[in-house]
This record gives sequence, C-alpha cells and structure tokens, in this order.
Amino acid sequence: MTTLEFHHYNPVARARSAAYDLILAAMGAAVAAGELPEAPTPAFKIEIPGDVRNGDFACNAAMVGARAFRLPPRRIAEILTARADCAGTPFERLEVAGPGFINFFLSHRYFEDVVLAANQQGADWGRTEFGEGKRVNVEFVSANPTGPMHLGNARGGALGDCLAAALEWAGYQVTREFYVNDAGNQIEKFGDSLSARYLQIFKGEEAVPFPENGYQGEDIRQRAREFADLHGDAFVDSPAQERKKALVDYALPLNIQAMKDAMEKYRIHYDVWFLESQLHESGAVQEVLDKLSALGATYEKDGAIWYKAGEYSLKWGANKRPKAGEGEAQDGPKDEVLVRANGIPTYFAADIAYHYNKLVTRGFDLSIDVWGADHAGHVPRMKGSMDAVGLSGSRLDVVLMQLVKLVRDGQEVRMSKRTGKAVSLVDLLDEVPIDSARFFFNQREPGAQVLFDMDLAVKQDSDNPVYYVQYAHARICSILRALAAEGVTPRPAAQADLSLLTDPAEIELVRHIGYFPEEIVTAAKNYDPARITRYVTDLATLFHKFYTACHVKGEADALQQARLALCTAAKTTIANGLAMLKITVPEKM
Repeated sequence: MTTLEFHHYNPVARARSAAYDLILAAMGAAVAAGELPEAPTPAFKIEIPGDVRNGDFACNAAMVGARAFRLPPRRIAEILTARADCAGTPFERLEVAGPGFINFFLSHRYFEDVVLAANQQGADWGRTEFGEGKRVNVEFVSANPTGPMHLGNARGGALGDCLAAALEWAGYQVTREFYVNDAGNQIEKFGDSLSARYLQIFKGEEAVPFPENGYQGEDIRQRAREFADLHGDAFVDSPAQERKKALVDYALPLNIQAMKDAMEKYRIHYDVWFLESQLHESGAVQEVLDKLSALGATYEKDGAIWYKAGEYSLKWGANKRPKAGEGEAQDGPKDEVLVRANGIPTYFAADIAYHYNKLVTRGFDLSIDVWGADHAGHVPRMKGSMDAVGLSGSRLDVVLMQLVKLVRDGQEVRMSKRTGKAVSLVDLLDEVPIDSARFFFNQREPGAQVLFDMDLAVKQDSDNPVYYVQYAHARICSILRALAAEGVTPRPAAQADLSLLTDPAEIELVRHIGYFPEEIVTAAKNYDPARITRYVTDLATLFHKFYTACHVKGEADALQQARLALCTAAKTTIANGLAMLKITVPEKM
C-alpha cells in the first residue's frame, strides 16, 4: 500500500467493507454451484465482537439467511466459509462458530498497514472523508448574557466543542456558533434589574423595590455600580425606558465580552456569535411568520397568532393525543403563541427564524444544538417547526445533556471557595486545570450525569485519568529521547520490518490504534465525543501494557526499529486524540 492510499485511511471501515464483499461473493459462488438456492440477499451485518480472541470481525449472514436459503444456519455458514476467497483481502481465514456465526481473522498485513498509516499520516491520522464535506452548524452553550455562566455551560462547552472536533475529523465542514439572546423578555428583566440596583445606589434599597422576578445576582449590582461610577446620578430622574436602555447598552456588551473571555480561557473559539436582535432588526422573524401563515401552520385566537405545534410536533415524538372514547383525557402536544396580542413576537418565533436562518439563509446541511436535558420537551416542537416552515425536522438534531454534580472530599459542592456563591464556569477553571475540566466533562455520553471529582481533577498522578493518558505520551517521548542519546533514531516505518511485531501485547496495541479513525466516525455519528476520551484512556492502558511486556532499548536492530515504529504510531494517536479534545500533549512529565 502506498503513502497516497493511506490518505484518510480507515482500517476498520475497509476491513468491514471487504468482509461484506467477501460474503456476497461467497453467496454468489454458492448459488452458482447449486449449494444454496436462489433467494433475495439477506440483510446481514459485519460487526466487531466483544471478544476479538474469537475473531476480529463477525458476520450473522447465515443466521438471518436461514429462512431464505431454507437451511440450518450452521450449514449455510460452512458453505459460505468454504466458498470465501481471502486472497487480496485483509483476512487470513474465516471460521464458523456456535450455531452459525462466521468469524473473520485479520492477516498480519493488516496490522502492518495500521502502523504504516499512523506513521505516514502523522497529525492527520484519524481523519476520514465520512462526512463528505457537508456543512454542519454546531450551536452550544448559548447562555443568556444576563449573568455568569454556570456548570451546565461548562459541560455544554466541552461537549459541544469536542463534538464539533469529531465532526471535523470525520470529514464535515463545521461552524461553531454561540446564539446570544440579546432581545425579548430576559433583556427586559435584565434592564429592570439593573435600573432598580442603580436607583438603589442613590435612593436606598428601602425606597426602591426590586422587581419580584428580577435577577438577584451580585453581578447585577456590580454592573449598576460601574455605571453609576461613570455617569453618577445623571439617569436617576430620566424616563424609565431611557434609563433601562442606557444601562443595558452599557452592561450587555460587557457581559457578552465576559462570556467570550471565559470561552477562550476554556479553549473554545466560536466562528460565529449570532445576536438574536439581528433577526428582529433584519425582518427575518416577520419573514418566517409570513411563511408559516402562508403554509397554513398558524391561526389567530384572542388577538394572538398561534402556531399549530400540536399538529407538527407529533411526528417527532411529542405525547400523542388520546383517541376519542379511550377514557380520561390526557395532555397532548400544545399549540404555541408566536405573536402576543400586544404584537410582540415570542422567543419561540425568533427561535424558528434563527434555525431557518441557519438552514436556508446560510445554507447549512445540518444544524446540531446542544441543550440541557430539561429542554427535552421542546425538541419535538422545534423539529416540527422546521417541517411547518417548509424544511425538514431531520435537518435539526438536538443533543440533550444531563447535569453536573461537583464533589470534594466525597461531598457535593454547591458554593465556590473563592466567591462563596454558586460555582460558575470561571470559578471552576480557577480551581481545576483546564485539561482536567475538558477531559472530565467528556468522560460520559451526553445523556449520563457527570460526577466531577474536584480532588481527582487536581491530582498530578496516574489516578487522574487525563494525567494517565498524558503520561503515556510523555513516556514514549522519553523512550525516543533516551535512544536518541545513544545514537538510535527511528527510521521511516516503511523501512522497518513490521512483520516482527508478533507479541500479543504488540498486536493488541496495534489493533486498538487501527480503531482510531472509526472511533472518530462513530463519535460523530452518535454525537458522543466521550468515545474519544474513553478511546485514548484505553490506548494509554494498552501502551503501558506493551511497555511492560516488550523492550525497545537493547533489542536487535530490526526488532528495535519495528517497535520504534509502533511507539511512534501510539504517540501520534494519543497526541491526535488529545488535540481533538484541546488537551495539552506534554513531552515531559
């Protein structure tokens, strides 16, 4: 295999495809020879078994084809295995197991090609063209700019950024986006809260009641004090709306900048910061309202304009309405107000316009939103609205994430040591390394709750999983430095005799390295970047196992060079995995 063929090389996908073709060819040969009757091709699968000691891949073709071929599965499997020609494939043999499974065993050439590919591709090892260059918008965090970002935002940031990276590596064109809700009720409430705190500075808290539903945070007081320091009492006697506007115009850009600074500190760089106010000012909200009306998706009631959410969200999993006569009525999906009786559009109207903007105005093939699990009920409504506006809800996917539970000394942590307030994103990043934060928040799939151990996150030993992975990379660098000091440097992997890599620890390590591109594709398909975190952890374990079982230093030149090529492949894979997660890759520890 040439260097060119290793471009975007996915060993697992190639092997799976070869196995599928091998079984198809064997079926055709068996039918031609009269060993199997002519029948529609059964829908069989090629999978990686849980225990690869019984085969590197497994096929269920005989099991699912028993009815079509009118033979026992075991007999079908024996016929297909006998007819399979492994020449020119990644496999050395096929075997029948149990009631009719067909197991595939990889040839050593496959393992050699994995080491070559990782060495030759270097920083691009793991990238594939699975996504075919489709344009994907990943919107995540999108916190209201009315106060500090919380722990949910901390997890959403790591999850969204690492998902975007997995999609990029899987061959998609990705745009990272933050949607700023700088319009609507929350900004009105923000202005009311700032105005009350500003007036209280000059008139006293007893003289100025604070809004019942206002934002109580210390950050509101701080912005009001800053504004008072700049303008004094100049706005005390101003009309309420003028005062609120001045305060919001002052505080909102500062809060948005604070969010940008926090995200940059967290190693998250957004391509787009999209302001909700742009939708209103440009007429995009009205355009979508007109389109929904023209398509018959709205109606008027009590002076308001309503969207037929109940009708359009059923397709996407909203609670079904009970049929007449089935007993006591239950709540079904409810319709939504788009424009209030006072003529002001709702947040939902802007949200529809925003997603229409992504998919039509800006032409993304797919929009992926990362939301908290408490927004699950809104998913069918939002997907249904894409159908209603003439698109398809399938072009909007929502990743729902569970909450974070911080623990220290085995006890849940709710308050920051530094501020004495609820722990914010900035508080957390002041207390734990950013590497640990990004790694820990990506250790479990989005739908699972994260237990964040703050004591473990600051540990500088192998108990800390991110340290453990980083140490494996540093150990490989140490091996290379030690040999270089003795005048031994790795030759190009293509010049090494990789057929010498036969120890079980070597094969196990190479097999796992070969999974890397497919693991990225699966993480992208499943919207689960935690797969990469788990993958690099397992890779570190397998390298440490190899390091214990197989010497590099002191071996004969040929074996030493083969093992150096394997070390470099492992080093590259760990580095690329950590780089995807935006975690530092130390060469010394």
